[in-house]
Amino acid sequence: MATLAGDRDDPSAEVLTEAAAVFGLLASPARLHLMWALSQGESDVTHLADRVGGALPAVSQHLAKLKLAGLVRSRREGRRQVYYVDDPDIVTVVRVMVGQLTARTAPAVRGTASRMP
Repeated sequence: MATLAGDRDDPSAEVLTEAAAVFGLLASPARLHLMWALSQGESDVTHLADRVGGALPAVSQHLAKLKLAGLVRSRREGRRQVYYVDDPDIVTVVRVMVGQLTARTAPAVRGTASRMP
């Protein structure tokens, strides 16, 4: 099995600490849902709150944390603040994780649904 250069070396403590912090932020279902939504395209706070079913102040706080951590960015368009993910690697991580878990649970859900009267 081929390995990429550097795969044999353990990551530094600094890299592991940073990764743990990112995973900690994504451990919140609300923030993960926001990241999922933003991985599909930019949006303003109002549309994100509607999409994820959260209260506007709570969604704003989650976005502020994600922005502070560098996971999302924003730009002003008139009176709206538009949020987006500017890191394709984060988008990939979120899509792979959610996609894998969805694929794992889909057969179980289909199997349950087919047994229902």
